[in-house]
Amino acid sequence: MALVQLTISALPAHVRTARLMATAVARRAGIAESALDEIRLAVGEACSRAVEAHRAHCPGQPIQLDLIDGAGPVSSRGGAPAPAPHNGQAAHRFEVVVSDRAPAQEPGIPLDHRGDGSGLFFDDHTPPDGVSGLSPDVGLAVIVGLADEVSIEPNEKGTVVRMSWPLGGADADGTDRLVG
Repeated sequence: MALVQLTISALPAHVRTARLMATAVARRAGIAESALDEIRLAVGEACSRAVEAHRAHCPGQPIQLDLIDGAGPVSSRGGAPAPAPHNGQAAHRFEVVVSDRAPAQEPGIPLDHRGDGSGLFFDDHTPPDGVSGLSPDVGLAVIVGLADEVSIEPNEKGTVVRMSWPLGGADADGTDRLVG
């Protein structure tokens, strides 16, 4: 398993760099060409959300991206232990983890979708600048629609968005995934 870490500052121009890097690593990992646009868009949404949160709360803090090719063992520098797979299913998957350090606006709201039909849950009230039933952070819903597996973990120290796609365009059961 290969791990590429990218740290960007909270500038909108760096979102493009993150998208390009994620696409290059995904292509090298063996992601199907048909899924590369989904990865590019999902990483762009996650990084844009993180940049906006950082600009509002902690503009000097960096945003961390981990690009993980789940095809083999992770190599680590300096003899440090290799990081464990984030979703427990890193084998044969390409995973992107975007971590910000801005406090979540409403910690405790479950924002989780793992491809099991459980869905994405938003708060019940209408936010002042939002649409009824949706949080102002609609970009997270876009990510859920683009990635094969998504986990969104908001807390007081930041938000971690984990996204993954099967390598080679096949789902976990080995069948080809239709990209529509």
